[in-house]
Amino acid sequence: MENFVDSLNHWQQIGIVAIWMALVFAVAAIARYFRSNSELVRKIVHIGTGNVILLAWGLKLPLWICLSISIAVILVAGLSYFLPVLPILESVGRKTHGVFYYAVSIGLLVAIFWGVDLPQFAVIGILVMTWGDGLAALVGKSFGKRVYRFNGNKRTLEGSAAMLVVSYGIALLVLSLAQGGSGLNIWLIPVPIAFVATVLEAISPGGTDNLTVPISSAFLCYGLSLL
Repeated sequence: MENFVDSLNHWQQIGIVAIWMALVFAVAAIARYFRSNSELVRKIVHIGTGNVILLAWGLKLPLWICLSISIAVILVAGLSYFLPVLPILESVGRKTHGVFYYAVSIGLLVAIFWGVDLPQFAVIGILVMTWGDGLAALVGKSFGKRVYRFNGNKRTLEGSAAMLVVSYGIALLVLSLAQGGSGLNIWLIPVPIAFVATVLEAISPGGTDNLTVPISSAFLCYGLSLL
């Protein structure tokens, strides 16, 4: 596998990312065509696009490609508030800037950690938001019974529990892959990350959890790894 990755040129790497993105939006379009729940369509895009960071990590994309993709996504997300460039998400009916914040957080984390050869922390921050928030919303909507409100947000205990468990699992998995071991710190570091991410997802207003959760998760993991 490593030989295959090393054999790819930059255009082939970009092509693989482009194919993945096309598949994500194709699946979302099909789901929308068959009138799936609008939240499901949104989360298909949310989780699918977030997983690009795994491709970037696995394909060893250089910083300039990652930043170029990030800037392009930020521009598209920004334009979507003025032009119908993301019609597949229009039916969700949300007026927050969550998509834009999501793109900005990805760009910031890539810019900070890719350049110093510590991509695992960017991966953790982005995937905690991608999978944690994505599954929390779906679990809360499908199985949520115990509702609570804070700072204008409506959440469920079931959704927050999903966020907690998934965030822990993501941090544990990425740290295990990055460090190539199973030391005690690999099991302990994800605990505060999961709790902080869950709290921030619940209390951050107006879609700002797309900034607070990935950035805090990445930097908290980095700081704890230095201890």
